[in-house]
Amino acid sequence: MATVLLVRHGRTTANTSGVLAGRLAGVRLDETGEQQARTAAERIAVVPVVALVTSPQERCRQTAKAIASARQDSPRPVTERGLAECDYGEWQGRKIRELAKEKLWATVQRNPSAATFPGGESMVAMRHRAVEAVRRHDAAVDAEHGPGAVWVAVSHGDIIKAVLADALGMHLDLFQRINVDPASVSIVQYTPDRPYVLASNTHAGDLAWLARPAGKRTRKTGATLGGGAGPDPVTEGS
Repeated sequence: MATVLLVRHGRTTANTSGVLAGRLAGVRLDETGEQQARTAAERIAVVPVVALVTSPQERCRQTAKAIASARQDSPRPVTERGLAECDYGEWQGRKIRELAKEKLWATVQRNPSAATFPGGESMVAMRHRAVEAVRRHDAAVDAEHGPGAVWVAVSHGDIIKAVLADALGMHLDLFQRINVDPASVSIVQYTPDRPYVLASNTHAGDLAWLARPAGKRTRKTGATLGGGAGPDPVTEGS
């Protein structure tokens, strides 16, 4: 199947003020977040991206716009509700330091599969719809563009952590072990055998190796014993 670049939105005004933004309107990237989005866009600009999908939250749409603006051949960003921020219900808009005193906070940290936010959704439901959305779009990209195609999904920290946990075969109760920073890029390659997590929470580094011919990127024999030789170096003019 295809390869997806999972991009978290850049830093927001809510991040810096310690507020759980959730799905509140008007939460935008701050100045640092805008620069982070541009940096991620510059990294991705060398990759032949065939689809750009984003959460409906404004901070993600801003980040997706930066990614699209950095390339001449960018596909039009498509909104996907399955990638929306977790519905934190009555928790959204509250200070993190206050929420950390709630009994539910410990459940979210240690046993998230048992956590349901008051007036919102459960973390199990969040994971299910996020993973379904990513796998659905990945299958559609594969069907239209072939197994070596690359696409981008712009979303939120908990959403991307849930998708990475699924790709790693981890139970949801372990997903807090994964870290996803603002404007970071994680990479998952889906195949008929299993997903492969090629990168997680990266902030810098050349992504040009993803621009190699599709046939050299796809896996046909499963995981390589011993780890393999890794991607071929990308030489100038290749």
